Amino acid sequence: MPIILGCIADDFTGATDLANTLVKQGMPTIQLIGTPKSAIDLGDAEAVVIALKSRTIQTNDAIAESLEAIDWLQSQGAKQYFFKYCSTFDSTDEGNIGPVADALLDKLDSDFTIACPAFPTNGRTIYKGNLFVGDELLSESGMRNHPLTPMTDSNLVRVLARQTPRKVGLVEHGTVGQGADAISDAYKELRDDGVRHAIVDAIDDPDLLAIGTASTDLALITGGSGIALGLPDNYRAAGLLGDAIPPHLPAQSGAEAILAGSCSIRTREQVAAWKEKFPALQIDPHAVMQNKPVADEALDWATPHLGKKPFLIYSSDDPAAVTALQEQYGGMEVGEKLEDTLGQIASKLVAKGVDRLIAAGGETSGAVVNALHVDALRIGPEISPGVPWTETIGTTSIALALKSGNFGEVDFFDQALEMLR
Repeated sequence: MPIILGCIADDFTGATDLANTLVKQGMPTIQLIGTPKSAIDLGDAEAVVIALKSRTIQTNDAIAESLEAIDWLQSQGAKQYFFKYCSTFDSTDEGNIGPVADALLDKLDSDFTIACPAFPTNGRTIYKGNLFVGDELLSESGMRNHPLTPMTDSNLVRVLARQTPRKVGLVEHGTVGQGADAISDAYKELRDDGVRHAIVDAIDDPDLLAIGTASTDLALITGGSGIALGLPDNYRAAGLLGDAIPPHLPAQSGAEAILAGSCSIRTREQVAAWKEKFPALQIDPHAVMQNKPVADEALDWATPHLGKKPFLIYSSDDPAAVTALQEQYGGMEVGEKLEDTLGQIASKLVAKGVDRLIAAGGETSGAVVNALHVDALRIGPEISPGVPWTETIGTTSIALALKSGNFGEVDFFDQALEMLR
């Protein structure tokens, strides 16, 4: 059966976040880890989200991977396409949001799209083109210290304009608040003026629903998961979307573990809360960079806890420590080796009987699913806004929660595992 919506996400947790939004709106969704190289059974899925790890790779590579993904989605009959990136617009001045969006528009022979990373439920709002995280401008939030994509400018029109040679415009909240017809009229005016990318203000879910309705005829939509809120209703109105199938909770009863690599403020708060009550081991990053057997040592530490107590293994640290480490060993090298180590640990833990696993951080989640050779995920119920439980498809059945670094309540780890008990 042809799919309706074909999605490309630039990291793994972002893909899960988007899939979660669609499932909550009654649209059966499967998440694929990378573009399939062979035939795959999509079951009853009416949306497919291809999770790439393209946020921080070389721009040419990000474009190539994204074009490969859209080729595959076109072969599955998708009627509309979605490019998903982080609700904090994580990128550098070179990209990869602008270059990938331009390449996808060219592929679809389209001249216009929107960019709306707003996710009000998690405190991401856009006003006058400026992105807020809670009550703070993006440039004044913890994202200004991100080790790979520090966000020091909150004005998304300026940020995106540095990433594309094409014209960038803005649909302000005064227009968005008037509803879908006014937004559609604004799109037309911008297109007539030669604008190819339009930042769209949004401060609450009704704004997102109106933007979704106004975007019915766009070949490509770009943004955070929030902008997908209004899309399933468009497909229902067009008679495309079938009856919703409620998501099922993964039924696992093995050992429980958590791996955290994100250095975001929220993940560090979650790590601190966990350590007050449960076992936790911090990986020594210097030992990782010196090629010591860190993964084997972590497994030795974890083995006595397996099946008895849930435990956390983490590399998360405060920005000053991360900066010092990067200065000593190199930023990309540190990130890659820590991710590889967490992936090795995940593989060893699953081999020892862990079948309920939480990964905190987009890069960490990517390393985990790659190490476990996961090809596809069935999306289950939501744990916290933007984070559902998922279940692996086509491999040994494992319940996975892939959490963006900034998402979840302070007690998220305990809350997530409790759902499966």
